[in-house]
Amino acid sequence: MGIGPSTKETSLHHFRDPLIDIVSSDEDLDFQGIIVVGTPDDNTEKIRVGTRAAEWAKAMRADGCIMSSDGWGNSDVDFANTCEQMGTRGIAVTGLKFSGKNGSFVVTNDYLDGIIDMNKNAEGIESNMVGENNYNEMDCRKVTAMLKLKMRQQNK
Repeated sequence: MGIGPSTKETSLHHFRDPLIDIVSSDEDLDFQGIIVVGTPDDNTEKIRVGTRAAEWAKAMRADGCIMSSDGWGNSDVDFANTCEQMGTRGIAVTGLKFSGKNGSFVVTNDYLDGIIDMNKNAEGIESNMVGENNYNEMDCRKVTAMLKLKMRQQNK
């Protein structure tokens, strides 16, 4: 769903994405790929894109997924729906999301307990500083560990 608010990360961040590096090199995980989902305006389409992404992941027999989102407010609907669609299909889900001082989703469900805020600004706002609006290696390690734990708990 996104890397960071207002795409203030450098192209180097895209080429050396810490989430891809960490997940793809983790020997406990079988990295299958990336699904890019847009943020439609229409609520019917919001539900559709989340459902399609979850159906795709289910068809790939994914045990878990890490989602990321660079938006808030209206984008929360898409993000929360996709998390719920994954979860209801038995796919463990964690994620990285820019929340900042808002700190919460505009919608909620039972599948948002593994989401980490990627905001680094002390005031909790979107800033013009590179590195304050996107996830870093530590965030990625945390969310990966959370995913592995959730997957382990589901398989008991």
